[in-house]
Amino acid sequence: MVPGQDGILTHLRRGALEYCILAMLEVEDRYGFDIARNLDPLLLSSEGTLYPLLARLRKAGWVQTNWQESATGPPRRYYRLTSSGRETLHEFRIAWKAFSAAVDNQIFGAPNE
Repeated sequence: MVPGQDGILTHLRRGALEYCILAMLEVEDRYGFDIARNLDPLLLSSEGTLYPLLARLRKAGWVQTNWQESATGPPRRYYRLTSSGRETLHEFRIAWKAFSAAVDNQIFGAPNE
């Protein structure tokens, strides 16, 4: 990793991680450790940041939880995307396309320049 990238990645993660988690939950319900191990390491710097984020998503009404028995250990809290979470993810995807295109144009130059 290039020096200084860590701070840059921290700022980028802060804005995008919750939407990446919502996208994961759009496909299937997952429990916390499953979310952590399936996120790209570039997106999740430590598992300790995941659970407070999941609690915020639940408080916002974007996910709901339920406990399920596990064959390999204690019960697990599964997270499921709500209709409000789906709407939020949809809105983020629209905003992301425009935002990422604008950043790319500024960073790499507009095609007509």
